[in-house]
Amino acid sequence: MSGKNDGRESWGSNFGFLMAAIGSAVGLGNLWGFPYKMGANGGFAFFILYLVLVVFAGYILVMTELALGRATGKSIIPAYRSATDGKGTFIGIFSTVAPFLILGFYCYLGGYALKYAIANLGDIFHASWGVGGADGADFFTALFTNRGESRVYTILFILVTVLIVSRGVSSGIEKFNKIAMPGLFILLVIVVIRSCTLPGAGAGIAFMFKPDWSAFAGKGIISVLASAGGQMFFSISIGMGIMVTYGSYMKKDDDIAKSGLIIPLADTVIAILAGLAIMPAVFAFGMEPSAGPGLLFMTLQNVFNSMGAAGPVFGTLFYILVCIAALTSSMSLLEAIIASFVDKALDKGQGNKRKMYCWIAGVLTMITGASVAMDGLGTYLPPMFGRFCWLDGYDLLAEGILMPIAALLTVLYFGWIKKDFLQAEIKTSSTFKTEKFYTFCLKFVAPIFCFFVLLGQIDSFFGLGWF
Repeated sequence: MSGKNDGRESWGSNFGFLMAAIGSAVGLGNLWGFPYKMGANGGFAFFILYLVLVVFAGYILVMTELALGRATGKSIIPAYRSATDGKGTFIGIFSTVAPFLILGFYCYLGGYALKYAIANLGDIFHASWGVGGADGADFFTALFTNRGESRVYTILFILVTVLIVSRGVSSGIEKFNKIAMPGLFILLVIVVIRSCTLPGAGAGIAFMFKPDWSAFAGKGIISVLASAGGQMFFSISIGMGIMVTYGSYMKKDDDIAKSGLIIPLADTVIAILAGLAIMPAVFAFGMEPSAGPGLLFMTLQNVFNSMGAAGPVFGTLFYILVCIAALTSSMSLLEAIIASFVDKALDKGQGNKRKMYCWIAGVLTMITGASVAMDGLGTYLPPMFGRFCWLDGYDLLAEGILMPIAALLTVLYFGWIKKDFLQAEIKTSSTFKTEKFYTFCLKFVAPIFCFFVLLGQIDSFFGLGWF
């Protein structure tokens, strides 16, 4: 069901769909989340568990969600309602709330990238609003403690996201991604080369790739697994309904099996490149790899400062493309939030109300984003749940609880209750050579991984000390 007969939109081309799906996966989850979570969880140990999870759970879940979307021809809530005869509607609701919780802090971080792009541009013209050679950590601190400026950039980023998504699936989301994603890859490779050639960068490369299992003895394997699993859910855009929604816009002759392989593979390559862009520089500048989410902004700004006259040019281009990467993901988050409401209006014969729902969701996101900006990474507001800065609180609710629950229930339902439903959909357009592997992992492996990721996240969230 392509959606053409009921006024529903679809992708203009398979390439456009892939760029949009990869764009959803490739964003701040790679450039921000992967490096700092790897740094906080032992480097190599985290990296290996992440790869195992991608193969045995990420790949399975991407194909599962794409197939569910295309089989039903509906977005998250109606897709789960239709496929489960109403029993799993709440899974779709979980998968709609999760991207809403994420979008606010995501646009907050996207606003930071926008600020950095403008500041590096200022350095090209020696303007007073540039970085001015300031240390990356000092510049970052000055930004997140300026709550007014943080709110402005957060709201600006949300407005750009709304304007693009409101144009539609093909005319807005797809067109943007077809240009943005190739450019991001090229610029990221350039930054990797510069980072890896800094004096002392070898220690950062070894941190990523030299076998070291000490993190398992320190933090515990389940804790590292939970962090790697949470990152996988966030980075590959699974458990939050995005791939279900994007799959619902696919044509019946689009190869789900091939797409299900390309999307997590491309995402993982970008995550590795992001690690190589940041970790060598972290060690070259004597910084802590566990320094937290500021690594993207503090460390890379120091890399650009070290380039001399070329630094502001590279900095401007890179942070523009970080903005683009963030936008490709924020667009998919917003699409996942509004798509079920757009579908409902179409089903009732009310026409396409995309623009209205985009602006409603945009205004609500401005509220959550402003709350993160007002918190200043835990500087000003009371801790959420008495433990977390507001950014981490929203992140843990979505990434730590709702997304693993939605993913676990999805694989259990389609692995054990409605068996072969998704396989039949995949085989309508694919040779599906990995069917036996997919079915085995869907039934046995993915549920186990999802369960332990959920336990580990709950343990981290509530500080229970289980592991």
